[in-house]
Amino acid sequence: MTQKYDVAGLGNAIVDIIASVDDRFLLTHKIAKGAMTLIDEYRAQELHKALADNRQSLSGLKEIAGGSVANSMAGLASLGGRGVYVGKVFDDRLGAVFGDSMTATGVDFATPRADAGSPTASCMIAVTPDGQRSMSTYLGACRELTPGDVDESLLAGAQVLYIEGYLWDEESAKQASRKAIAAVKNAGGRIALSLSDSFCVGRFREEFLGLLHKDLNIIFANEDEAKALFEESSFDAVVAHAKAWGGIAALTRSAKGCVIVEEGAVYEVPAAPISGLVDTTGAGDQFAAGFLYGLTRGKGLADCGRLGALAAAEVITHYGARPETALKDLAAKAGLA
Repeated sequence: MTQKYDVAGLGNAIVDIIASVDDRFLLTHKIAKGAMTLIDEYRAQELHKALADNRQSLSGLKEIAGGSVANSMAGLASLGGRGVYVGKVFDDRLGAVFGDSMTATGVDFATPRADAGSPTASCMIAVTPDGQRSMSTYLGACRELTPGDVDESLLAGAQVLYIEGYLWDEESAKQASRKAIAAVKNAGGRIALSLSDSFCVGRFREEFLGLLHKDLNIIFANEDEAKALFEESSFDAVVAHAKAWGGIAALTRSAKGCVIVEEGAVYEVPAAPISGLVDTTGAGDQFAAGFLYGLTRGKGLADCGRLGALAAAEVITHYGARPETALKDLAAKAGLA
């Protein structure tokens, strides 16, 4: 049977609200420069209004769907892949912004908007002239994903299910993830997990290891996350664990490129060249996009790594976590289409 989707993504649905500001704005509104701070609903509303009123941003606010896996799905679509995304938003203006933004990239977004609960999640991103991004994040509705939001018949049409580790922070989202995993596995698809960050691994290491040995076929991790998962201090020891596991471990190492491991096979792929580093936000998300696109197109693991490196290289040359140049065109130029 021909599957409708290459990848189904499951993650925290967040609207990124981006505006340029000066350092005085950060001081006035008590925003920690260069940091990510979790905020409550009142603070989110306050900062949203302040950014909208800020004269520094002559072009106004930029509002775009965000969240780790949502960014990956946008990258997949930029390569020409077919994707569907599951994430919780509220039936409010930002919920509509999220859905419209995903659809505009070519990704199907069919999760019904909630009519009760918290407002749609948002991340206020204040960008200063020196390129620093100061983020204030209100998690809102995205933490209220439930098993009822998972359409098993829809997800069963995907070759790969891609989940972000952050979903383990809420029990209902965790159960939604398990429901999605069962649906895709029963249909013969593969399961991929992003470890999200080292602190997330620290919170759920035992559960992630359980998933590794029971449900997962693919993991995405940077070097620090992989070391935290396997409780090792050397990268060579991490690779040994990945070999013993037997699934596909896609391990990113920033400027050192990536290492792909599957049982006894190890592929070292250099980072793609760039014209200049601007913002590393979204590099891991776009690496996963490129890698999964290659995998669902039947490419070898080394070429999957090259596609991931190419997508990551594009996104770090500009602000924002999504590609600005069609990745499909870049892949064609690199002979990877």
